[in-house]
Amino acid sequence: MNPLETIHAAVMALRNHKLRSGLTALGIIIGTSATIAMLAVGAGARAQVAAQVQSLGSNLLIVVSGNVNQSGVRLGAGATPTLTDEDAAAIGQEVSSVQVTSSLVSGKIQIVADAANWATIVYTVDAGYLEVRDWGVESGRSFEPDEAKAGAQVALLGQTVAKQLFPDVDPIGREVRIKNVPFKVIGMLAKKGQSTGGQDQDDALIVPLNTGRRVLGSNQAKSRSIAAILVKVRDGESMVQTSEDAEVLLRQRHRLAPLQDNDFTIRNLSAITEAREAGVRTLSILLASVALVSLVTGGIGILNIMLVSVTERTKEIGIRLAVGARRRDILLQFLFEAVGLSVFGGVAGVILGLLAAFGFAHVADWSLIVEPWAVASAVVFSMLVGILFGWYPALRASRFAPIEAIRTV
Repeated sequence: MNPLETIHAAVMALRNHKLRSGLTALGIIIGTSATIAMLAVGAGARAQVAAQVQSLGSNLLIVVSGNVNQSGVRLGAGATPTLTDEDAAAIGQEVSSVQVTSSLVSGKIQIVADAANWATIVYTVDAGYLEVRDWGVESGRSFEPDEAKAGAQVALLGQTVAKQLFPDVDPIGREVRIKNVPFKVIGMLAKKGQSTGGQDQDDALIVPLNTGRRVLGSNQAKSRSIAAILVKVRDGESMVQTSEDAEVLLRQRHRLAPLQDNDFTIRNLSAITEAREAGVRTLSILLASVALVSLVTGGIGILNIMLVSVTERTKEIGIRLAVGARRRDILLQFLFEAVGLSVFGGVAGVILGLLAAFGFAHVADWSLIVEPWAVASAVVFSMLVGILFGWYPALRASRFAPIEAIRTV
């Protein structure tokens, strides 16, 4: 028999037992679909984490004031303003790996525009804030450094604020009032989406730092203190080294003794990203391992069914050997049957896995990411499972003695 005739005989044998073939391939289908779905979900989760962190700004360090002792009470990060504009300027000037810094004071305030009003987060920042956050201006313009220094009453609107205050009109050139202080809207920010903590980053209004200090009216805003310093590190520079350099500089500026704790906290968002990605990667590997166990279980199912098939068709095998079939033909036919079952299960599993991944991505509002190598690997692995677990039954069938096989009842 030539290879085509052998394949045809294997296909016909599988077709004659459709239900059994389908049930035998079920284990491969489940294992493959689970593998595809888990890898796609894992890739989507990693992309989601990366997008959320990227929306905060790339190469970003956040220096938060606080961490001081008052009357024996240890206060957490942000509890006490210990940072100043001068600290932010010093980091930008004296740490060579820093691209730009931005001071930050923020608070939730009711904003009024005509008859509409909306409570939102007001960020009072300096001119480098948008560069630090990788945040573009969709329409209008950003405020200039001179406007920031002069305390100009200008504002940039996030998309959520613009939608709430100016649902049907262009907000550029309109006026909003913060604590009865009028601000001219000069720009609308590009859409940012949710942060890693689920906060709507577009629900924000940005004003120059010196203006915001006056308007916020708190003790913190009246002083030179700030809540946080955002530090953007140059591409290719070490985030860890920059963090250490900034820590040394701030300790010197705050005159902290060698054994005294920092009165500030530096957060490295890259480290947070890596930790989250490592968690997602570990979970993906765990789920993929479970899926691979299902594939192996499916392979054992193929082994059992093929052994049963060989036993049932012993007489047929004996007759074929007696009329001239070579042992290689018998071996290849049963091997093709096993591989055919596993490949059918692999292809069906890929389709089901893609449908499952699409449904999960739709529910979770993630991007569907299916790596071509994952699909190819699933099909190839299922084929290897067929060869591995189908080899022994095929070899056993090819070694039957014709006369004894024919006598089998």
